[in-house]
Amino acid sequence: MDRLSNEKIPSAAPRSSNAEVLAREIIERLTYRIGKDPKVAKPHDWLTAAILVVRDRITDNWMESTRKTYATNAKRVYYLSLEFLIGRLMRDAVTNIGLMDELRDALASFGVDLDVIATLEPDAALGNGGLGRLAACFMESMATVDIPAYGYGIRYVHGLFRQQMADGWQVELPETWLAHGNPWEFERRESSYEIGFGGSVETVNVDEEVTRYVWKPAERVIATACDTPVVGWRAKRVNTLRLWTAHPIDPILLDAFNAGDHIGALRESNKAESLARVLYPADATPAGQELRLRQEFFFSSASLQDILRRHLQQYPDFTSLPDKVAIQLNDTHPAVSVAELVRLLTDVHGMDFEAAWDIARHTFSYTNHTLLPEALETWPVPLFERLLPRHMQIVYAINAKILLEARKQKAHSDREVQNISLIDESGDRRVRMGNLAFVGSHSVNGVSALHTELMKETVFADLHRLYPERINNKTNGITPRRWLMQCNPELVTLIRGAIGDEFMDNTEALQALDPFADKPDFQEKFAAIKRANKVKLAQLVQSRMGIRLDPSAMFDIQIKRIHEYKRQLLNIVEAISLYDQIRSHPEKDWVPRVKLFAGKAAPSYHNAKLIIKLANDVARVINNDPAVRGLLKVVFVPNYNVSLAEIMVPAADLSEQISTAGMEASGTGNMKFALNGALTIGTLDGANVEMRDWVGADNIKIFGMTAEEVSKVRAEGHNPRAIIEQSRELSQALQAIASGVFSPDDRNRFSGLIDGIYNHDWFMVAADFDAYAKAQREVDAIWTDTASWYSKTIRNTARMGWFSSDRTIRQYAGEIWRAG
Repeated sequence: MDRLSNEKIPSAAPRSSNAEVLAREIIERLTYRIGKDPKVAKPHDWLTAAILVVRDRITDNWMESTRKTYATNAKRVYYLSLEFLIGRLMRDAVTNIGLMDELRDALASFGVDLDVIATLEPDAALGNGGLGRLAACFMESMATVDIPAYGYGIRYVHGLFRQQMADGWQVELPETWLAHGNPWEFERRESSYEIGFGGSVETVNVDEEVTRYVWKPAERVIATACDTPVVGWRAKRVNTLRLWTAHPIDPILLDAFNAGDHIGALRESNKAESLARVLYPADATPAGQELRLRQEFFFSSASLQDILRRHLQQYPDFTSLPDKVAIQLNDTHPAVSVAELVRLLTDVHGMDFEAAWDIARHTFSYTNHTLLPEALETWPVPLFERLLPRHMQIVYAINAKILLEARKQKAHSDREVQNISLIDESGDRRVRMGNLAFVGSHSVNGVSALHTELMKETVFADLHRLYPERINNKTNGITPRRWLMQCNPELVTLIRGAIGDEFMDNTEALQALDPFADKPDFQEKFAAIKRANKVKLAQLVQSRMGIRLDPSAMFDIQIKRIHEYKRQLLNIVEAISLYDQIRSHPEKDWVPRVKLFAGKAAPSYHNAKLIIKLANDVARVINNDPAVRGLLKVVFVPNYNVSLAEIMVPAADLSEQISTAGMEASGTGNMKFALNGALTIGTLDGANVEMRDWVGADNIKIFGMTAEEVSKVRAEGHNPRAIIEQSRELSQALQAIASGVFSPDDRNRFSGLIDGIYNHDWFMVAADFDAYAKAQREVDAIWTDTASWYSKTIRNTARMGWFSSDRTIRQYAGEIWRAG
């Protein structure tokens, strides 16, 4: 290294000795790990070198954290999730180890801008939306609050699709985040496990009393681990995100290749690699359904084999497993783990069924993320039995145990027993994965207070009667490092100047900011930071889409997965109504507003894709109408991901959280916006209820029906047509859509969407429209009183500290995992 120092480090030394050390390390990595002379290094080379330096610094803490866990026999938490929407990692890691300024100086000494090269890091395409982002926040918070933990998932080669627009339609393209490798990860070839599919089950009579079962799979693949370190705040602990890749037993069928079947010879490779190719393959076909089930079993089995192997390294047997291991199932995707753990304990490790079931039930806990029946996975029994024959036997054995238990209580009707069953027999027999996760766990939690109560009353009502102590609430949270310190550094600087640094370690200390909400000088500085963030977003929209935005307009933002219950359609219809009013009454003092949307629709979700097309069609008409005079613009920003959210969230003036009440489990976008000083307009749904309690009813704009009212209207019979006919603004907006005003090339394009609102309006778009439109005009009134607006938005930032994922993880650790 000494021979390089005089040649490569410029004479102008960085401002700290630590920066000098980092500069030397960057050159060393650039030279010996990347093989580039600094004179010809490209921006991506500097990025990789910087990542390797940071990774190596983290690795020391990572190994020390692991040694500490072994030395103290600490209980480990294993978080099983099909998604980890981790986003770019460099800023996260550098912030948490406290090297941001020094690394910036070190790179600047070579004429390299950290902010520029940081944007070259690809977003890891390992998740879709809130579920995956929550998992990422939880991993960071577990490290921050010193909980020994592993996250387990799949290392998707392409992950969720990259979204482009073609004439306003969503087009799905492969996301190539791994095209040039991943400098953060370490392959662990020694952590490889066989995963089986199909085949048969043989019975072996050990003696007159003991029968063993031997599963002989017809297919086998190899799961191999790739580890990414996850560093907590101030590097207190470094945990592991372990993602599985898939490989065939035999990479090529040489006989077939030599016989000229060059494509067929790779059949096994392609089949294995498809398991880790794409997140959520479309399940509209039987082949798509099978691939999804294969993926879920693949990562669940690999993770459990790894967990059991690690446990036996440290302890003599599995009787201590519930005391030393907590496995959290993040939604129903890893629910097959319940049957797989029982199989491993009985068939592989020789335990009897009752003991294995008892251990499994005390080891697993399950987080439910949805009240939508279609999102509680079920699998056709023939598919499940063909693919996982031994697990089907175990599911039936568990089911018999549970149903006999319910019958013994003599308090459950036949209908209730049918609802408790792991097998749905209302049509073709299907395995209910939600029920399997519920009965196989000692704890079942919702993710907001409202959601948890609705779980007890709806999807799990009968299971709740059978196990009344099992359901509990753990309201979601977000990591303030990513969603305040990194994405809004200027605001952090302002807050530190006002109240000091305590909030950086304890987010609830933000409450000290409350007295500043009405101080004009603080409001002025807060407003200037918000405007700078809006300018940044406007520049992004201009560069990507060629649309100019006025940063002085209200930025009204709805970013989330496109789904009918999230009601992007309600937002679009209200935009059309506002458009009509602006044109009809140019004399009024309208508030300039930019409505921004972003989000992806599932490839097979027709109506969601239609909503994206409608947003783009409406945008084309409104944005090009001179009668609007720039007072309203509509923008759908393509390819929503974590990096885009990090720009849009700090720029929002108004946060749209308008789901049909009773259908959003929690939401975390609502928390991110409010923490960054946006006013929320929303229904009393998910965590909005608790947000209202924390920020105060005067500092959030609530509208529309409650979950109880929605349920009552549905039960008594909803007549949306009558509601529409009584609302001039709504009926005119819907008629404009239905008649083809926004789709002159295909006047019937949106007729199905509009017919759905007229005929059943399941998501209460018509029912809530007038209340929503009224609330929007009340928002306009607040906006025109600048002092009142910033008083409310500053109080949102000040009062959102409770919604830190650190608080959520402490609750999980103390009340569910008994860890830490």
